[in-house]
Amino acid sequence: MDTTPQVTKIDLLIEARWIIPIEPAGIALENHAIAIDAGRIVAILQQSEAHRRFSPQTIERRPHHVLIPGLVNLHTHAAMTLLRGMADDQPLMEWLQHHIWPAEARHVSPQFVRDGTRIACAEMLLGGITCFNDMYFFPKAAAEAAVEAGMRAAIGLIVIDAPTAYATDVDDYLDKGMAIRDTLRDQPGINFCLAPHAPYTVSDRAFGKVLTLAEQCELPIHLHLHETTQELRDSERQFGVRPLERLHRLGLLGPALIATHAVHLEPGEIAHLARHGCSIAHCPSSNLKLASGIAPITALLAQGANVGLGTDGAASNNRLDLFAEMRLAALLAKAESGQADAVGAHQALHMATLGGARALGLDEEIGSLRPGKAADLCAIDLQDLRLSPCYDPASHVVYVASREQVSDVWVAGIQRIKHRKLTADNEIELISLASLWQNQIRPRDA
Repeated sequence: MDTTPQVTKIDLLIEARWIIPIEPAGIALENHAIAIDAGRIVAILQQSEAHRRFSPQTIERRPHHVLIPGLVNLHTHAAMTLLRGMADDQPLMEWLQHHIWPAEARHVSPQFVRDGTRIACAEMLLGGITCFNDMYFFPKAAAEAAVEAGMRAAIGLIVIDAPTAYATDVDDYLDKGMAIRDTLRDQPGINFCLAPHAPYTVSDRAFGKVLTLAEQCELPIHLHLHETTQELRDSERQFGVRPLERLHRLGLLGPALIATHAVHLEPGEIAHLARHGCSIAHCPSSNLKLASGIAPITALLAQGANVGLGTDGAASNNRLDLFAEMRLAALLAKAESGQADAVGAHQALHMATLGGARALGLDEEIGSLRPGKAADLCAIDLQDLRLSPCYDPASHVVYVASREQVSDVWVAGIQRIKHRKLTADNEIELISLASLWQNQIRPRDA
């Protein structure tokens, strides 16, 4: 009897010093490899065993690296990269009403969105982000830019009770959004959310239409919620209740809801969000920069709420950098709760990967490393004096490493970053594109 083990041909084998799979939680595998074929993970196993079982077309060896799932940016406005750094150091409503919204009214177009999203995709890929949840005008242009970059995107079909260059009224926003979904629904890597901007810009009638479509089409609902104290005061004056209670009365609370920011929550509201299975898109840098406050993440997690991390847009952060968000989320949770063990390194990594994927309904596809899932991977180089020594790779990823240590990124098994360089775009060209837009925007808006 032939007892020689059968060797399976595969596309790719990646070896690494450590692999943090996220599932199971809290572990780091040493000297393991990931076998990949047809864009999916086939196995995760010891390197010696991998060579016995598989015959890869390509082997990538990363002996000083940690492999993690591709990061999931649960909230951003990608095209606003073209407004990075404009009108900084302003409170939210001043910043929006007197600077950002007027600039958008003058400049936002399909070309603006496509170019801004191309630049954002490059920045995110270079920082290990393989999927982003977007909310902006002209969503078809954003989707096309994501496809061109080779990223995954959950494209927000925006709804707002005001005319813009993109749409005239609520029905127009929804009609255009659903037409885009119908056109691109079979495009690999592209998913959709309904994206009513915020309770202060969306009417009860509009929310009702959004809810109906979300239930019919099984789409997440992505919106800003409880970001500032002014938002709460305005809601109580206009509707007699805080925004969360208004959404509850309208029937929007449920597992499909992604509540972005969720800074100002009372204990009962925290329990309410968790009980209804809502997800939170936590954006710590943006919340601090706009002086919105510190979200009660420790309490939300303790109640069982699903929490992911978002960068917000580059106009209000000003970086699309989930390494910075992981570190800040962990540190703020400790300070806000008074508990040094609040949001440890593995929990922060979960928020930046599987937490975001779960919020988008993509947790069976991405967010962790296990057989059958898409091969969305990020390799982080820990061979650096500034990162030495390393006792715990998860701790290093969250508290020590930065996006500059991301060396390689794969999306569905296709390498999009190789040795810190884009494989599908030209950085010099993108820098020139950003400069062209800067020169167009600056004369009237600086």
